[in-house]
Amino acid sequence: MKFVEGGVNAAKGFEAAGAEAGIKYQNRKDMALVYSTVPAKAAGTFTMNVVKAAPVVWDQQILTKGNLVRAIIVNSGFANAGTGKPGMDLCRTTAEAAAEAFNIPADTVLLASTGEIGKQISPDKVKAGVKELALVKSSSAAAARDAAAAIMTTDTVDKQVAVAVEIGGKKVTVGGMSKGSGMIHPNMCTLLAFVTTDINISGELLKKAVSADVTDTYNMISVDGDTSTNDTLLVLANGMAGNPEITEENEDYRTFLAALNLVNTTLAKKMAGDGEGATALFETKAVNAATKEDARKLAKSVICSSLTKAALFGHDANWGRILCAIGNSGAGFEPEQVDLYFQGAEKRIHIFGNGVACDYSEEEAGQILAEPAVTVILDMHMGSASATAWGCDLSYDYVKINADYRS
Repeated sequence: MKFVEGGVNAAKGFEAAGAEAGIKYQNRKDMALVYSTVPAKAAGTFTMNVVKAAPVVWDQQILTKGNLVRAIIVNSGFANAGTGKPGMDLCRTTAEAAAEAFNIPADTVLLASTGEIGKQISPDKVKAGVKELALVKSSSAAAARDAAAAIMTTDTVDKQVAVAVEIGGKKVTVGGMSKGSGMIHPNMCTLLAFVTTDINISGELLKKAVSADVTDTYNMISVDGDTSTNDTLLVLANGMAGNPEITEENEDYRTFLAALNLVNTTLAKKMAGDGEGATALFETKAVNAATKEDARKLAKSVICSSLTKAALFGHDANWGRILCAIGNSGAGFEPEQVDLYFQGAEKRIHIFGNGVACDYSEEEAGQILAEPAVTVILDMHMGSASATAWGCDLSYDYVKINADYRS
């Protein structure tokens, strides 16, 4: 397995585009397209928030029917949430515009939106954006970058990745792009992510792979504890790699799962590290926990703790906040058995063990916490299960960004 260039265009038979529709932003792309040149099988997971954006409802209806998919249309700057009947009407208008522009059925078009909740928008802007996407779509890496940039809101960088692997004697590629910087606390999932692959796989197994993988990727990140109304992960598989169709959970299926996991993990970490106002990626590994579920709870509780995130921003080795966080996680463990470590790029130090603080250097600990990527390791000594979660520090800029988000 190796990383390759191209993002959502890395796999065979996919095209992408970004266009300026003037939805909210000026002089920047704010609509994106992911297009399969042949009908593709599709799977998706969505927000668990009771308040769901119109595109989420639209996509769930399309996927429930088992439709093959040709296109995904995404806009930024406008969430199309809290928009009532006009919001659903806009979904239909967008899909119909895509149907006309690409000569495909409207019910093969999936949608996603991100931005301000409650805002209404002129359908004419969206229709014009779809026409522009049709004119500029391409299979190039540049077009994939344009699409990834177009879905950004408060993101500071676009987020793309692609990997290639051999399956059934054929080169299979999995690529993706995502956006997410704030309102990140997935339950799958608080973000937008789009994955393309040319693998030949049954629709049933594609859905199973996607649903299984989000548990340890997107569902293990958090920026601020808020679950969005628009969370969407969509995966398209068009079969153009030419491998024998995967219809059972064999070695080929497990190889695909590994590739999908690498793409989703990479995108998840990119989003966590680009949290609003973030200065550091914050990773927590819970190892030797009693159960997998306990490990997930423990790791997630640390990266979700506002006090711990604030201490990380201040480079303060306040390990008491970490103990407090895992104690509130709901997982069972013996506090006196826990070993706590801080790990940076080149150094790991033992912070807490046998129920008391270790003899460590505050200066060294602070230096590790000042690095752009920081890992906390929790050795629970309760079993053999492990899990990893990703978040970021909590800075002054997070408050500034969200205090005037609409202005």
